[in-house]
Amino acid sequence: MTLSGRRLSGRRFSGRGLSGRGLSGRGFSAWAALTAAVLALTACAPSTSVGGARGDDSTGRLRVWLFREVDNKPKAAVVDKAVAAFTREHRGVSVDVTYIPVETRAQRIKAAFNDPASAPDVIEYGNTDTAGYVRDGGLADVTADFAAWPEAKDADPAARRSVTVDGKVYGAPLFVGVRALYYRTDVFRELGLRPPRSQAELAGTARRIHRERPGMYGLVVGGAYTYGALPFLWANGGALAQQKGRKYTAVIDREDAKKGIAAYTGLFGDHNCPPAKCAQMGGNATVEAFASGKAAMAIGGDFSHRAVENGKARGKYAVVPLPGAEEGSIAPAFAGGNNLGVLKGSSHRTLAVALMRTLTGKRTQSELFDAMGFLPTYTDVRREAARRQPFAEPFVKTLAAGAAFVPVTPAWAAIDAGQVLPTMLQEIVSGRRSVDAAASAAARKMNAAFRAAG
Repeated sequence: MTLSGRRLSGRRFSGRGLSGRGLSGRGFSAWAALTAAVLALTACAPSTSVGGARGDDSTGRLRVWLFREVDNKPKAAVVDKAVAAFTREHRGVSVDVTYIPVETRAQRIKAAFNDPASAPDVIEYGNTDTAGYVRDGGLADVTADFAAWPEAKDADPAARRSVTVDGKVYGAPLFVGVRALYYRTDVFRELGLRPPRSQAELAGTARRIHRERPGMYGLVVGGAYTYGALPFLWANGGALAQQKGRKYTAVIDREDAKKGIAAYTGLFGDHNCPPAKCAQMGGNATVEAFASGKAAMAIGGDFSHRAVENGKARGKYAVVPLPGAEEGSIAPAFAGGNNLGVLKGSSHRTLAVALMRTLTGKRTQSELFDAMGFLPTYTDVRREAARRQPFAEPFVKTLAAGAAFVPVTPAWAAIDAGQVLPTMLQEIVSGRRSVDAAASAAARKMNAAFRAAG
């Protein structure tokens, strides 16, 4: 395969060592997008899957594709160090690292699945992509390798789930990302407020702030902010879907789920975040509103820290876990993040697995946290990271309380692309549909995607 476009950046390392050690329209347009995504899911799977590995060479060149970050230099420096150590320990081995844009990953990786001769051996991928890539036949089953890896026992459960499909492991977690509640300490101090300890108190605090500070959102929320809304659904006992065997069925229209949907959509309105301004907002827009001083609270990720530090809120904010439905509880957060996997067609399988372990190992994850703020997937490494950088502590507490994940099925890509959940939220906050009607419509669309995915 030849990459469409130029090679963005890359480094090559040669080793002479002896031994090695062993990843985020409404109405008819949204439905059209969902339908197209579902059709693409079934029709655009590689016409020629990678098949089995072509031998298992112990020398030669390994190719790695990683995602390019906005500021990629710190990430590249950590990767360079890890790869250099790897090649020193492997005689006759070289490693080429190429950084690809996240936006074009789907096309490039699908093309790689179709052309194993020029495909990479190791790839970085978003954890919601796992099931689709497994369906496409692109990722190697590394269940036994993962189980035999001593460091893997310290990976948190959410991270493990992100690389697991039908009980088999198809990679190693690289980092995890979760969201918590950012709030303005100066505004809270001036109004005599405390950080909210339940979702009911969160809503009341938001209303109070907006009443006292009319030019400021109490809690900025977004109608297109799926992963900001889901903690409200999960905290109230709801779920997106239930699994029976390999089949998923939507349960977003059940009473507990609708209670959570109502809790989130109830934050929209002239009392806090007017739909005319907030219905179209996504996660980035809500964080930008907080960072620029337009909101007293926002639901942001550990990965939002740098943006807030660069805004007007710098020095005037703190972070606590997003409260749950019960006082003192923590709402389950979506466990986002990225993984590394070995391609099924790699002709260097053993080496590729070893390199995957090096790049996702405890030392590398600790250094990526220091360089990029990426939360480690190992519980012990994460605790130590929080001691070094206190800003991470609320996110670590959130993960420790129990994070959640989306259905592990290729259908999720179609549901996400079809804007099923944002459409549901926007219909409710605009008054076009009731919670019951919007949730029922969303469930029908989700079930259509589940059926199409098989």
